Amino acid sequence: MAESHEMTINLVVLGKTQTGKSAAGNSLLGSSDFESRLSPSSVTMCCSLGRSGRILGLIRRNGCESALRVRVLDTPSYPHSALSKEQVRDMVRAALAQHFGEEGLHLALLVLRADLPLCPDESNDTVQLIQELLGPTWKDFTAVLLTHADKAEEAGYNEKTYLHSASSTLLSLLSSVQHKYIFLDNHNSVIKEERNIVLRKLLNFIRKNNYQVLLKHSKE
Repeated sequence: MAESHEMTINLVVLGKTQTGKSAAGNSLLGSSDFESRLSPSSVTMCCSLGRSGRILGLIRRNGCESALRVRVLDTPSYPHSALSKEQVRDMVRAALAQHFGEEGLHLALLVLRADLPLCPDESNDTVQLIQELLGPTWKDFTAVLLTHADKAEEAGYNEKTYLHSASSTLLSLLSSVQHKYIFLDNHNSVIKEERNIVLRKLLNFIRKNNYQVLLKHSKE
């Protein structure tokens, strides 16, 4: 990492149709870069990269405040209503190499809905994709984003009671990624304070991983 008063974190969002991947990406960026709407079919058809502006007040390095920039790669759902699994996999792999090949990827965010139970077959598809994209150390570079957390709260669940009632499939997945998970409300516009809480948690995951990155290729 270069010595400067600015730090960039590179993220990719992955998940099934209508889990809220694009909305989560917009929340992290504090923008509306990615199209996000209710639809009977998959909305996102290709990969696209969104960039935040400079975010202050979240990190200090060497005793000085540093600005944070966030880059998020939005991806088509997997499985997809119009694209084959192979098409999605190859598209995402190419986009990761294009956008993060030089600087590397800090975290893949597996987006799941907190208001729907996770079943084994559903989990296997997306986890298999992440394994193929990130390789054998995928667990160190993957965190789970549980969207629609506001609906779980409306049903009377806080974080503790939710995890106590969660399926063994979800609990096993969270355990495999060293309990790197974040609950995210699915309001159209996440307030700045909540966004900062989420970004601090992501920075903490990255810090615990010693700021390592994946997919980095040096130029010949």
